[in-house]
Amino acid sequence: MKSTKTKKIRREDIPNLETSERVKYEIAEELGLLDKVLEDGWKSLSSKETGRIGGIISKKSRKNETGNLQ
Repeated sequence: MKSTKTKKIRREDIPNLETSERVKYEIAEELGLLDKVLEDGWKSLSSKETGRIGGIISKKSRKNETGNLQ
């Protein structure tokens, strides 16, 4: 069985993460959820909170794609 334990991320580690991971943490911070994520992990978020983060990621992704075409 695969372990679900992951290394706990600290605030100072965020700038060193891969871009896709870093964006998740940056959006969580914008929404005021970063402390909750850092303390209890992503599983502590409600589906509404997770969906909000995913929606913003999608919106930024689409904006970047259309910006690159112009």
